[in-house]
Amino acid sequence: MTGGVKDVRKIVAEAALRRDTGQGTMLFVDEIHRFNRSQQDAFLPHVEDGTIRLVGATTENPSFHVNAPLLSRCSVYVLEPLQAFDLVEMVKRIVSSDKFRNKCASSVSAEAMEVMAAAADGDARRCLNMLEQLVGIAGSGVVSGQMAADLVQAAPLLYDNSGEEHYNLISALHKSMRSSDVDASLYWLARMIASGEDPLYIGRRMIRFASEDIGLADPSALTIAMRSVDAYRFLGSPEGDLALAEAVVYMALAPKSNSVYAAWKKVLKTMRSMGSLRVPLHLRNAPTALMKKLEYGKGYQYAHEQNGGIVTHNNLPDGMKEIQFYKPSDSGREARISQELERWKRTRLEARKNERNKNDR
Repeated sequence: MTGGVKDVRKIVAEAALRRDTGQGTMLFVDEIHRFNRSQQDAFLPHVEDGTIRLVGATTENPSFHVNAPLLSRCSVYVLEPLQAFDLVEMVKRIVSSDKFRNKCASSVSAEAMEVMAAAADGDARRCLNMLEQLVGIAGSGVVSGQMAADLVQAAPLLYDNSGEEHYNLISALHKSMRSSDVDASLYWLARMIASGEDPLYIGRRMIRFASEDIGLADPSALTIAMRSVDAYRFLGSPEGDLALAEAVVYMALAPKSNSVYAAWKKVLKTMRSMGSLRVPLHLRNAPTALMKKLEYGKGYQYAHEQNGGIVTHNNLPDGMKEIQFYKPSDSGREARISQELERWKRTRLEARKNERNKNDR
């Protein structure tokens, strides 16, 4: 069935009558992902009580498109794409059949079969559509490998910019850049652009990548990513595609660090676990006389007036120990940042000791 809830109710009512006579009902729903959440919920009680045995077919990932309660009561069987060898054998059987010979005067070369099978992306129907088009073009001649190649160049790639393949490809691009594999990164970029993905979406993902996977190991990566997006907006396709390709190569080759990303996650976790801690008095501004009377700003050290710019007071909330959220890696520029951070910590520790010794006298 491909109808709605009204049709489901009618079929279920008929199935209930059959069940009373000892007969079962198997309900096959084609493209079940097209049913919305409430429509899918209509199946649930009847699957549970055995009124129907539900079989749903979908080209989408059930995890994203089928309700979790319904999915938990079903077994999932994945139909894998056909192999190129299988598709070649299928075409051979068709072109050697009497039915084909009676209707078509053309013949199909082995090279053309290989090209069609490779371009079909494991889809037998797509392969048959290409065969039909090529036979129509060839007439009484031979379907050559070149003819098949010319047709394939104009054929769209398998893609769904809102489905699982969309996420699979962007994941492949992201992970290839993270692995510093330039060639694989360029390949997945080309796949996405050729499939019709919005190039600005790819650009946004690269901006995220620059912050998440490169960070301060190479701060220029974020600038490169931003400029590639600006260049694409200015040029459009196909000229702007090259700016994205340049950015992808830069991201893949850049030193990698997720230290800022890890620090940010740790900060958020700490903040949520500790609640809204008050800002220490010495870090508060005191623009009014009352605030000064309440000791807002008392004890604050103006860094520009301190020796070496080092302040000794705590800059985190009262009662919260000093936590190191950001731990720079030894990759790229962060190696130097790590050295500077350690120098600052040592200098501040020494300044605090000197301050305590001075107060003890």
